[in-house]
Amino acid sequence: MKRSNSAKRHIGLRGRIVSAAVAVCLGVLGFSSVASAAPHSPTGAYAPFADCPLNNPNVFDCFYALTTSGSITIGSKTVPIKNPVTLQGGVILGEELTFVAAEDGNTLSKSPQPVPGGLLGITAPTWWPQILRDLFNEVVINQGATGVTATMELAKPASSIKFSPQNYVHEEGTALSLPVKIKLGNAFLGSSCYIGSSSSPVTLNLTTGTTSPPPPNTPIKGSRGTVEFKELGSVTRFFGNKLVDNSFSAPGANGCGGLLFSWAVDPLVNSILGTPSPAGKNTAILEGENQIGVAEPVRESEP
Repeated sequence: MKRSNSAKRHIGLRGRIVSAAVAVCLGVLGFSSVASAAPHSPTGAYAPFADCPLNNPNVFDCFYALTTSGSITIGSKTVPIKNPVTLQGGVILGEELTFVAAEDGNTLSKSPQPVPGGLLGITAPTWWPQILRDLFNEVVINQGATGVTATMELAKPASSIKFSPQNYVHEEGTALSLPVKIKLGNAFLGSSCYIGSSSSPVTLNLTTGTTSPPPPNTPIKGSRGTVEFKELGSVTRFFGNKLVDNSFSAPGANGCGGLLFSWAVDPLVNSILGTPSPAGKNTAILEGENQIGVAEPVRESEP
């Protein structure tokens, strides 16, 4: 496998991340004492960046984020994240960082999450034995005709995603801004039932720091997680991280029931979810890991 000295002399985004991370770590120690593109197959520590847009010569770094737990609360409904969600792509350096879509176009994975209570908003009583609650919630509700899934999708082009490594590492300000829409999946709701749209997205301004939401929400704290450097510093991994936002608003449902019946079904969905929902009544908590890799050694790791 080919190797490059670029890992030792890399500057730019990786340099910003490394220098910021090292500074924070030292401070802590001191204080405590596109689909048609050719497929890629990076190896070793670079394997997570298989969908990095390496065919774009301007891409300087690869980005990979995996969310494995957390939850999204919109209005009166909280949906736990049970199925992993990936966000991946590349970064072009400049006065501002430009995010580039994943090579296969799957920048934000469409990972359906079961909505507790389904279409009717019914869940098993808490006094039931756990085995009966799980059976009722998962089999009767979530897998039955009333089951509903919520799938977070990008509402705008990947270039609208904003990432600040400095804010991420220093746990302040917006680390990741993500414009999304949430598709509600159910046979009765049809194929175009969404909360948010391309023209009116749900914009998550996620931070690893502490939020300052309007009431009734109160501040919550994120975390950059633990930092790990690999391959002579050409890969930086943050694991056990938490990105949070509880200051965003969410519009009402649209397109539910199809063109013929959305006038009747949209209000029903809004009554169940409590949407439209103003800022101060919604919360996003995304937990998992993030990785940044220098594009040149990622390319050179391929067999």
